[in-house]
Amino acid sequence: MPEGHTIHRLAAEHLRMFGGLRVCASSPQGRFAEGARLLDGLMLRDADAHGKHLLVGFGEDGDRVLHVHLGIYGKYTFGTGPAPAPVGAVRLRLTGAAGYADLRGPNACEVLDRGEVKVLRDRLGADPLRADADPELAWRRIARSRTSVAVLLMDQSVVAGPGNIYRAEVLFRQGVHPLVQGSALGRGQWSAIWDDLVVLMADGVRAERIDTVRPEHTPEAMGRPPRVDEHGGEVYVYRRAGLPCLVCGSEVRTEVVAGRNLFWCPVCQAV
Repeated sequence: MPEGHTIHRLAAEHLRMFGGLRVCASSPQGRFAEGARLLDGLMLRDADAHGKHLLVGFGEDGDRVLHVHLGIYGKYTFGTGPAPAPVGAVRLRLTGAAGYADLRGPNACEVLDRGEVKVLRDRLGADPLRADADPELAWRRIARSRTSVAVLLMDQSVVAGPGNIYRAEVLFRQGVHPLVQGSALGRGQWSAIWDDLVVLMADGVRAERIDTVRPEHTPEAMGRPPRVDEHGGEVYVYRRAGLPCLVCGSEVRTEVVAGRNLFWCPVCQAV
C-alpha cells in the first residue's frame, strides 16, 4: 500500500496538471459514472493529502471533493497530450489541456462535500507532512496506550501517513524496540520519532522513493551492493530479515504483528 509521501506527490501532480483548469471527468469502467458526472466540466481548484487520503477540490469554491484512498491495488497513471483509449479497468479519467490522469483499482473513490471531508479529517491522526499537524495529539494517545509503538505508528487515527516501511525504519533509526508499549515510550523518544518522520517523509516526497540510511551507511560509503527490491530505496531493516544489520552486524529479525511483517535489530533496538 502506498505510504503518505506518495499521496502528497499525487496531490502536487494533480495541481501541476490540472490546477485552475476545467477538466473532463469520465469513468470508462463505469463504476464511478455518477461521481464522474458530478465533477465533469468543473475547475480543479485545489488538491491536498491527509495521510493516505487524497482530497481534490472541484468547483469555484472547491466544495465538491474527490476522495481517493488507493489501498493495496490502487494506482494513478499520468500522461501528456491526448488521452489514449482506456486500457484495463479505469475507474476515473480526468482530462485537460495538458494531459490526462487515469485511476485504477482504488479502495475508495467518491465525491464528498466539505462536511463529509471534515468528518474524514477528524478521524485521522497527525500527518508528518502537513504544516498544520499537531504531534501532541498523537503523543497523548500514545502515552496512555498499552499497545506497542509499532502498532500505534500504523494506526492512521494516531499518526496518518506512515506505513510498514517508515514504521520499521524510524524505530530503527531512533533505537526503539517495536514492541515497547506506548505508555513506556519517553516523551523525548516520541519527539525524536516525530521529527525524524517529518524529515524522512519529506525526503520521500522529493525523491519519490524511501531512503532511510544515513550517509555513512550508503552502499558507496560501505562498499556494499545497492539494495534490489521492488520498493526501491536504501533501508536498515525493512525486508532485510536474516541479513546482517548495517550498523552492528546482528541478524535482522522479523515477526508478524497485527497482520503485518515487523522488522528490527535486536541489538540496535534492545528493550
